[in-house]
Amino acid sequence: MRRDIHAVWLIFAMACVGTPGLAAEPAAGLFSARQPLFSTDQGAQPRSMSASLFVGTADGGLFAALPARFEAPLRGGGSQAARLRDLIASAEAGPMGYDAVQHGARIRPPKPPTQMTLAEIYDWIDATPGQPHAIGRYQFIPPTLRHSAKRLGIPASTRFSPAVQDRLADLLLGDAGFLKVQAGEIGAEAFMHNLARIWAGLPTASGRSYYHGYAGNKAVISYERYSSEVRRILDG
Repeated sequence: MRRDIHAVWLIFAMACVGTPGLAAEPAAGLFSARQPLFSTDQGAQPRSMSASLFVGTADGGLFAALPARFEAPLRGGGSQAARLRDLIASAEAGPMGYDAVQHGARIRPPKPPTQMTLAEIYDWIDATPGQPHAIGRYQFIPPTLRHSAKRLGIPASTRFSPAVQDRLADLLLGDAGFLKVQAGEIGAEAFMHNLARIWAGLPTASGRSYYHGYAGNKAVISYERYSSEVRRILDG
């Protein structure tokens, strides 16, 4: 039975209201199956990593970016943002990088994502219901991709280039509180937790993904490495 996505999201958002910058672990049943990532290669075999960005329904129906905005949209985050994006991509995108497509997509895009416009990606999504559609270096699911592009005023005719993908990722870094942590308004731990709420391959302080156990999601880097890398970036 198709669930009311907006109602589910609202329930999740209400459950997350509490300590600023932090949220409780997700309740069982909110998140449907997601499959392992990656690659636009039709013959590629699944990688051992099973993290996926933006946990949601198999057709990408649940918008799982932060339910509350911690920041105004980040535009041009600079070298620190670039280093954070590299860290996130190491946990999410695999070797295909900007041309990554979630492995569970049985019907692949007709060409590499970086050669497609957003409109072409939306057409592929609409033409292939019932399968995962996470795409790009930051593994955007459809609602996140559409919503983020709309927030930035990016036309559907725009090519899904590396630069565009980076802009979209910067928007989500802003949502996680990037400018606030730079200004000392939130701590590094809260910022890292917020990032882990967006990208399932990143660990929480427990060492597990925020979405651990939901459809095989797990953190693919240790919390020690994650914390060390993020703090090094913020201190740099």
